[in-house]
Amino acid sequence: MLFALICKDKPGSLQVRLDTRPEHVAFLEGLNGDKKLAFAGPFLDAEGKPNGSLVVVEAPDLAAAQALSAADPYARAGLFESVEIRQWNWTFNKPAAS
Repeated sequence: MLFALICKDKPGSLQVRLDTRPEHVAFLEGLNGDKKLAFAGPFLDAEGKPNGSLVVVEAPDLAAAQALSAADPYARAGLFESVEIRQWNWTFNKPAAS
């Protein structure tokens, strides 16, 4: 099942995000290689700078989605003010299964 990880950055933490980004990207590439990543990308503020993340992962249950979220280098670096994890159903414009 799919889970949306809705992450809000702590105020004033852009440098933490920039410093940790290479590890975060490698983590997402690993999830993608394991076919656990549906899609991901940053939320942007009014100036177009990242201030959060939306990551949708495939996991068997909420506990597994929580574990994936906690393993993200951004989470380990303390970037996020909050993380909401919600089960999600991809209904429209879902890519064809490969």
